[in-house]
Amino acid sequence: MSLSYESSGVNYDQLDAFKRACQKAAKTTAPLLEMHGYAEPANTRGESCYLMEAADHFLAHVEEGLGTKNLVADAVYAQTGKNFYREISIDTVATIVNDLVTCGALPISVAMHAAVGESAWFTDAKRMEALVEGWAEGCRQAGAVWGGGETPTLRGIVKEEAIVLAGSAIGRVEPKSQRIIGDVKDGDKIIFLASSGVQTNGLSLCRLIAEKLPQGYQTPIGHGDSRTYGEALLAPSVIYVKFVAECQNAGIKLNYVSHVTGHGWRKLMRLDEPFVYEITDPGEEPALFKFLREVGPIDLREAYATFNQGIGFAAYVSPDVADATLAAAKASGYNAWLAGTVKKEGDRKAVVIPSLGIEFDGSTLQVR
Repeated sequence: MSLSYESSGVNYDQLDAFKRACQKAAKTTAPLLEMHGYAEPANTRGESCYLMEAADHFLAHVEEGLGTKNLVADAVYAQTGKNFYREISIDTVATIVNDLVTCGALPISVAMHAAVGESAWFTDAKRMEALVEGWAEGCRQAGAVWGGGETPTLRGIVKEEAIVLAGSAIGRVEPKSQRIIGDVKDGDKIIFLASSGVQTNGLSLCRLIAEKLPQGYQTPIGHGDSRTYGEALLAPSVIYVKFVAECQNAGIKLNYVSHVTGHGWRKLMRLDEPFVYEITDPGEEPALFKFLREVGPIDLREAYATFNQGIGFAAYVSPDVADATLAAAKASGYNAWLAGTVKKEGDRKAVVIPSLGIEFDGSTLQVR
């Protein structure tokens, strides 16, 4: 029987209903911004980061969490002695700042939230030092200061052997013209930037699969990749801040960008306005995802609905700047390619991948 993300205990329909309720209630607090000299821009609710508008700039604010990827690191550490907490810490910074830059804001300050069940978690010096160094490295890659944090001990809520990693960031858009607002048009080109693997999404399903394997995380993934399953899962996430900054420095207008995380490739259509996103070059499926589909087993459609399948970030640009956008991506160190085209087909909203025979219509994504 083919596995799904829901079989690992994650039901997006249930989560999305809560998110929609939060957005509705949060909207009622927007008038409170006025006393601080800010206002809430139209259509900011539901985007990956929250914007506050002043006369000459926007402030951006994001809170994000790692999820359960550190449980993979814990298992590999116990089995092999290999410590991946530097990578785990970079992952956490990445999931925060990659959301922040989707509105065009470059990160200024990042804060850590590290909750444990017992303070003894920090007595493993090797693990603790790796966590600290990774956070600092993530901030360096993002061009942001590590501004502070919180380390609560939550006995009875967090298991004594575990840590819950999350954090927040603030950023700024100035001049205001650099805000990315979703100005997508028929004929726009879609640029893909490669991921390093699963990054920070779908780990509950990945852990479920590990439980089924006789060698667990020590299983070789094959398909031309020499890594074990655990090593491949724990590759640090790519931080895409430099790409957005390079485009801004080059005067390239990004009509929209999407951080491809939860909901997999369905996130390519997170804009409210209906478009068809036709992906003519999905790229080569990385070995890790071939392995996941094979051993899960995971249906091809389910894989693209859950995982990033090798794509961490997507940019939508006018055809006349597509080449320049690709050049900016490569100049700032990313593997990028022209993946497809945005099409206006009335009220139809979908992601279409003809070469794979996959289509996701708008009803499969109920939250922005």
